[in-house]
Order: sequence, then structure tokens, then C-alpha cells
Amino acid sequence: MSVISPRSREKTPPIPPLLPLPVPRADRRRLRGRLPLPLSAEDRDVLWLYLLTRTALWITAYGARWLFPADADTRDAGPVLAPFERWDWGHFLNVARDGYFPAGSGPWDAEWDNREAFFPGFPLALRAVHTVVPSWTAAGLLISLVSGGIAVLALVRIARLYLPDANAGRRTVQLLLLSPCAVFLATGYSEALFLALALPAWLAAHRRDWPLAAVLAALATTVRVSGLFLAAALALHFVLTARARSDWRPLPWLALPALPAAMYAWYLHARTGDWMAWKHAQERGWYRHFHTPWDAWSNTWESAFDQVQTTGYAFMFQAELLAMVVGLALVALLVRGRRWPEAAYVGLSLWALGTSYWYQSIPRATLLWWPLWITLAAWTLRSPRFRTAYFCLAAPLSTLFALTYLTGRWAG
Repeated sequence: MSVISPRSREKTPPIPPLLPLPVPRADRRRLRGRLPLPLSAEDRDVLWLYLLTRTALWITAYGARWLFPADADTRDAGPVLAPFERWDWGHFLNVARDGYFPAGSGPWDAEWDNREAFFPGFPLALRAVHTVVPSWTAAGLLISLVSGGIAVLALVRIARLYLPDANAGRRTVQLLLLSPCAVFLATGYSEALFLALALPAWLAAHRRDWPLAAVLAALATTVRVSGLFLAAALALHFVLTARARSDWRPLPWLALPALPAAMYAWYLHARTGDWMAWKHAQERGWYRHFHTPWDAWSNTWESAFDQVQTTGYAFMFQAELLAMVVGLALVALLVRGRRWPEAAYVGLSLWALGTSYWYQSIPRATLLWWPLWITLAAWTLRSPRFRTAYFCLAAPLSTLFALTYLTGRWAG
């Protein structure tokens, strides 16, 4: 495949399938080691959009305190940051503030909160930022704010590798920031920090800077187990792109992302005597025992439509089913386009999330599937009608999900 020149990009309106544009060897040498490149006009537009969407979510959070309180008769809206202190945030806070096993407590206690199910990367960052920012919640929000800015800039650059349209990067970021679960990029959760490491790692891999890609993927693995799926995709990308004998020299670097997971397992074993303590915490707290994919689908379908759950829970299970369908369709498209590394990354994520008793957190996981947003960007750039349809459908879902989380009704 020949390199598309800037002039030909301006004259060629059609959007090709999801195929990366090759980076010339000279450009790879020039770009290596310069992961944050100087900001272009497009980058500044993207950051402006990013700040506007963050402001919109903060306004929504402010209004949710006053309009949708837990007690309809209350006259006190509560702390201004209270809407962001929900669900997984409590686990991250407990780990950052008290450690994994405070005062000898652990999974042997009846009231244990299974906090070891959460990897240490985000709590460590939270504890570090808290030394400067007194409020734990504000510290978590600051981490996600900065991480999200890094992530969208990296996503712009990745989109440029796949799509020749001049608006590809901006459109891809729009789709991510206005997606149904985008609220989780603005909370004290680990998604934004993971993307701030995973997306530059993927960008470094495309530039054949394997040491940098491995280090970033290792850091991503400290944040989420999805870092191991990223590592598998990087390894497959390495094998498929290595040609000359010299291309194989960085191969040992690809083992680095497995080190944080191994060290975390060793740490948990030293405290609990259980090498599988992380998995067992997932099973105890979130019913992540292994089930066949068809059993998991059946159990989720029953919870979504057979009136065995309250309406709030049922709605979330319906969202889980829809996200699974989207993920499976994405994998099929990636396989059809012979995008094997990206297909492996998304496929491993679906396997991990789709083999529990029922589906959990798949809608949130879509935030981490950058091939999804690039694929949708290609379609919206090709078809104005599809673009209109996407934003008209995503807008109410994004609003519903944001309000559901900010009012404490995310899990029913």
C-alpha cells in the first residue's frame, strides 16, 4: 500500500475500510521518542471539545444534586462533589487511603469488601495526587481530567494512522466523548488513566518503538487487567509486522506488561496465601465465576426481560446485552478487515466479560475499544445520515447514563 500524500488526502473524499496508513521509515525515526507531538490546530480543537464536554458533565452533576436527591423531601443538596462518589470509587478510595489489608482485615472477614479485585495503579496515582490535593474526590477527578486529555490527543493521532480524512481525529474523539458511557471518563474511575497509557502504547507500536510501547502497556496493566489484553494485541502486531532479523531484537520487551500482574499476584499471595486472590475477589463480589458464553447470555437475558429484577437493574442488563452485540459485531468487522491485533484485544475483553454468571461492565468497557470509535468515525465521515442518526441516538443514552450514575442509580 502506498503512502497517501497530504495533497491526495484533500482530493480523496471516500473513507477506506479500517486499514492503517503506513508510516514511512524516515518518519518513524523522526517521531520516535516524541510521543506527545506539538499541538496542531486539530489538537487544540479536540482539547476545547474535551473541556466543553467535561464542563457539561459537571453542570449535569451540579443539577442532579438539586433535582434528583435520594430523599425527595430534603432541603440540603449535599457536598458539591458527592455525585462523583459512587460505586467503584469507594473501593479505589479505600485502597488509596487504607491499603489492601488494613489492620489485618481481609477476605477471611465476613464483611470484607473484596477491594483486592481492583488493580493498584489508580489507587497509587490517587494517593500520590492526594499529597497535593487535600480532597480525595477532587484528586480522583483531577487524575481523570488530565488522563482524559492525554487519551484524546493520542486517539487523534491513532485515527490519523487509519483514516485519510482531515477530520478523522476530531470525529473519532467526538464519538468517544459523546458515547453513552462517557461519564466514566470524567469520574474517579480507572478508564481515563488506562486510556492515557494504552493509546500512546498502541501509537508507539505503530511507530515500531517497542520498548516504549511495552513500558506504557506495563503501566496500563497496573491500572486494569485489560492491560494484558493490550499486551497480547501488541505481541500479535509485533509478529505480523516483523520482517527483517533486526526487527525481532525488541521481542523480549513484550514480556514486560505481564510483570505488574505477576507482581500483584505475588503480593496478594504473600498476604492471603492465595495465588488466585484477585480472581476469587471478583467471584465473591461480582459473581464472576466461569460460565459458558451461552449461559452468561441466557442469565443476562432473563435478568433484562423476564421481570426477575427491578426496573433499574433490568435496564442495565439490557444495556449489557446491547454492548455485547456491539462488541461481537466489532470483532467480526475487525476480522473481516484482517485487523488481527485489534480483533484480539476486543475479543479477549469480550471473553473475560462474557463468561461470568451474567454480564457486568460491558458498556463501560466500550470506552476502551478504540477500534470501535475509529470504525464509527469512518462511517460517519462517509455517510452524513449515519452521523446524524448516531448522535441523535447517543445523546439521550449519554444523558440517561450520566444521570443514572450521578444520582446513585447505576446498579438499580
